[in-house]
Amino acid sequence: MSAPETSVPSETGVTIDRFSRSSRWVHWLTAIPMIVCILTAAVLYNGQISVIAGHRYLVEQIHVYSGFALPVPLLVGILSRAYRDDARRLNRFTSRDWAWLRSRTRRDGTIEVGKFNAGQKLNAALSAGSIGVLLISGVVMYFTDLAPLSWRSGATFVHDWFALGVGLLVVGHIVMAVKDPYAMAGMRSGRVPLRWARREHGGWAREVAGETGETS
Repeated sequence: MSAPETSVPSETGVTIDRFSRSSRWVHWLTAIPMIVCILTAAVLYNGQISVIAGHRYLVEQIHVYSGFALPVPLLVGILSRAYRDDARRLNRFTSRDWAWLRSRTRRDGTIEVGKFNAGQKLNAALSAGSIGVLLISGVVMYFTDLAPLSWRSGATFVHDWFALGVGLLVVGHIVMAVKDPYAMAGMRSGRVPLRWARREHGGWAREVAGETGETS
C-alpha cells in the first residue's frame, strides 16, 4: 500500500532572497578597506613586521586613505531602499532579542528570530560606532593643525584601543561566517535555502513565505 499523498510541498532545494545587491555591495566594499586597515595597522604597530614590510610611509598612507574610505559605502548605501530596510531591521532591538542573548540554547529555534539575530545586530552597531570613533580620532591624529597636542595624544590612545577591539570583532565575525556556509552564500549570491532560513531566522522566513510572523 503506497504512502498517503500530502499537500505540503517539500522545501528541499528551495531558496529565497536574503540580501539585495546593494546590501551585498555595501558589505563587501566596507569589508575591503576594513581588512586593509587592520593589516596595515599590524605593520605600523609591530616593529618586526614593519621592518620586514618596509615602505612605512606608503603603508601609513594606505592605512589613512583606507580609513577615510570606510564610511563611504555605508553612506552611499542609504540611497538604496533595500539597504535602508536592512539597516532599519538591524537598528530594532526587541525583548525577543534580549531573551535570545540570555538563552543558552539560542540556536535551537525555540526563540523565533527575525531577519537578523541579536548577535548580528550587536555586531552591526559596534562596527558602525567603531568606524565613527576611528574616523574622528584618525582625523585628529592625521591633521595635526586641527587640535592641540593633548587632544592628539588622547585621540591616539582611543584610536589604538578601538582598533584592537575592531580587529577582534572582525576576526569573530569571520569565524562565525566560516562556520555557517549558508549565511556566507547569502552574502555572496543573495539567496539562502528556505529550510536554513526557517531554522535560523524563523520569523523572517515566515514573513517571506507570506505567513504571519515576527519581522524584527
